[in-house]
Order: sequence, then C-alpha cells, then structure tokens
Amino acid sequence: MNLQDILGIEYPIIQGGMANIATGEFAAAVSNAGGLGLIGTGGMTVEEAKENIEKCKKLTNKPFGVNIMLLNPNADEVAKLIVEYEVPVVTTGAGNPSKYIDEWKKHGIKIFPVIPAPSLAVRMERLGVDGVIAEGTESGGHIGEMTTMALIPQVCDVVKIPVIAAGGIASGRQMLAARALGAIGVQVGTCLLAAEECPIHENYKNRVIKAKSSNITVTGRIGGIPVRLIKNSMTNEYIKREKEGWTKEQLEIFTLGGLKKAVFDGDIDNGSLMAGQVVGQVKEIKAVKDIIKNLYDEYLEELEKLKCQ
Repeated sequence: MNLQDILGIEYPIIQGGMANIATGEFAAAVSNAGGLGLIGTGGMTVEEAKENIEKCKKLTNKPFGVNIMLLNPNADEVAKLIVEYEVPVVTTGAGNPSKYIDEWKKHGIKIFPVIPAPSLAVRMERLGVDGVIAEGTESGGHIGEMTTMALIPQVCDVVKIPVIAAGGIASGRQMLAARALGAIGVQVGTCLLAAEECPIHENYKNRVIKAKSSNITVTGRIGGIPVRLIKNSMTNEYIKREKEGWTKEQLEIFTLGGLKKAVFDGDIDNGSLMAGQVVGQVKEIKAVKDIIKNLYDEYLEELEKLKCQ
C-alpha cells in the first residue's frame, strides 16, 4: 500500500497540523513541494479557518488537508467547512471524530486521526477511518507516553488500515526505520520549523536551529498534560512550581497564550517554543521543498545501502 497513491502526493510525507503555525500559505508550500500540507485550525476562529482554506486553494492545485482539534468549541463548524470546501484530507486530534465520519466519507474525504496508543487505533479502525497517524512521545507539543519505536509496530499489529509514523522523524534514516516498523509514510513537524516558508518568528526559528537535544524538556508531566518544548525561563519556572504542587489553573499563568508569544512575538524567554527531540538534527534554515526532497532522497539512499549489505 502506497501513501503517495492514497493521497495523490509525490512523497510519503505529511506536514504536522501545528496550531498557530500551519497556515494556509505554509500548507500550500508543503503541498507544492510534494508532501501533504495541513492547515492547523487549533488556534483559529471559524472565519480564520475559512480564510486559510481559501488561501491554500488559491496557492496550490495539489492535495492538502485540515487538522481539527476536536476539543475546540468550534470543531462542528470547522468540520462543515471541510465538506463545503471539498478538502481532500482531514486529520484529527484531542477527541473522537465519530460524529463527523459518515458525512466526510460521503464526500470522499480521507480521514486520518492522530493517535498515541494501539487501543485508540483499533477504535478508529472500527469507525471506518482511512488510516491513523501514530505519534510517539518524541514529538513536539502535546505528547503521549509511548515512543515511536514501541508504538508503530504495536499499532500495525492490531489494525489493517494504513499507519503513518510521527514523532522523532527528521532524517531519511528515521523514515526508513518507520517503514521497517510497518508505517507507509511519516508525519513531520520539528524539521519544518526551520523552513523559509514557516511563518514562525525569526527568534523562534533561530532558537530551533541552535538548540541541542539536551535543550528539550517536558512541562505538565505531574499534572497529566505533558508538553514537549525547548527549555527557557518559562519552562524552568513552570517545572519548579509544578514540583511545588501548584494546580493546573495556577500553572496557566505561564502557558496562557504561550505559543502565540513564541510564534508571533518572538518571545523566546516566556513563549512556548514547541519542538520535538529531533531538534538537535535541525541545523539550518532551508526552503521547504529542499527539506522534503532531501528527507526522501536520504531515505532512498539509506534503503539502497541496506540492499547492498
């Protein structure tokens, strides 16, 4: 089974639907580069989601998708927009998409929920989705518990639908490992933060390319809402207060609007600089087409090496 054929794309690479980052313009750039660009509606109003879908359709004639955070109060309206604008692919997170699936399938929309555990993959398969994006804890932002290495084969063992690997992928070697584990493609996010077309503030972008893997931390582990980010003054203070027993509500003073501070204001001290464990592999700012092509070319090179051994 081939992800390129399923989605009508050149490379088996999906761009993560990163809230406040994955705009219509950015999604179009990824799709034009041969991957599947996603519009992340997690931080958007319904009107903003509509504007970004329209913008993406104007900028590319290639397939693209929309990511919906299902816990958002505007999820119902965004789900309708996907049908209205005939968006080819939808990915979902933070909730159960069951009430939308029949309508989406009726309109030929392909559905790929993001899942952190095998049990959820089984549940999604029963609902009739087209595939799942199994995301390991190595990823940036909100994370689950299982690593990609453990998650992907366990998901592949319990479902027959296509599995896309996410979390800890920023090189061809990691793409090849994902294939060996049973995935037919990958979703990437952190490596695309360094794309020229990525709309994050230059301060955020430069922090990403300078960061080492030792600069990554996780807030919210004690409270059950773990988020992976680059260390800064905010994360240090959050973790300190969390260990002191502060409640989730009290800790919100550190994170409220934190991603917007990083993305739009370039506040690298107090903003939420979401990034995954592969950040140490991201060394320079490049055009998105070069990032995606290099990723796939390296994958093919590594695959050839194995064949010759």
